[in-house]
Amino acid sequence: MPFAGPIWYEEHGEGQPILLFVHGWCMSSAVWGLQRDFFAEQYRIIALDLRGHGQSVVPEKGTTGFGGYAADIVNVVEQLDLRDVVAVGWSLGAQTLLKAWPDLQGRLVGLVLVGATPRFSAAPHFPYGLPPKEAEGMRLKVRRSLERALEGFHRNLFVEHELDDPVVAQQVAEQLGRVVAPQPAAALAGLEALMEEELMEEAQQVTCPTLLLHGDQDRVCLPAASAWLEQRMHNCRRTLYAGCGHAPFLSRARQFNHDLLHFVGDLHGTY
Repeated sequence: MPFAGPIWYEEHGEGQPILLFVHGWCMSSAVWGLQRDFFAEQYRIIALDLRGHGQSVVPEKGTTGFGGYAADIVNVVEQLDLRDVVAVGWSLGAQTLLKAWPDLQGRLVGLVLVGATPRFSAAPHFPYGLPPKEAEGMRLKVRRSLERALEGFHRNLFVEHELDDPVVAQQVAEQLGRVVAPQPAAALAGLEALMEEELMEEAQQVTCPTLLLHGDQDRVCLPAASAWLEQRMHNCRRTLYAGCGHAPFLSRARQFNHDLLHFVGDLHGTY
């Protein structure tokens, strides 16, 4: 698969609209396999690796944090001249799409934010994030051992009984097993962006139809955070997955894909 500058992406299928998938922290485009296999039969699918993740390198110059990640998305979209795009972002990827919105709004027809929050760490003006001490604990764990930190993070993606079905558990293990962990410096850079930046104003500027998909027991990005988004974003609706944590596109792939298909079909009057 090709590169757009330093950013690697994979492309499958044909058809409009184009579905653009953006992964979360310490993940890669490989995590979207269950969506790629489902949607590539009907649509053009593009999934990219953000800088320092997967096969993408970190540019020698340029902005860091969400500004840098947003530049990666804009770079791919503009180099491929993508239009009529439905962008799907998970967690850090969702926040990155909010950051990229001003530069992409002429090309996007819809936005899907999965396990999304406008601010990862809680603050007096936004109490719906993780306690700062918990976020700082994640940073310390990454500095000590990224491998062990990611083992704990992967466990925290899911809640009790979510993976009781052995078929689902196997599918999830296969998808996560395809993800190659980033270098510690890239992992820390992503975590620092999550801890230090907020996108509350950016979220309220989005005007295209938006779908929020969230596990009702998400322990990474709290469901109350997407409720905040639902109340303040224009033309927005929200779906919760019962008994689900931070990765409904993995553990509830069938329902997730149906909900995304319905949203895309509504946009084009084809569902």
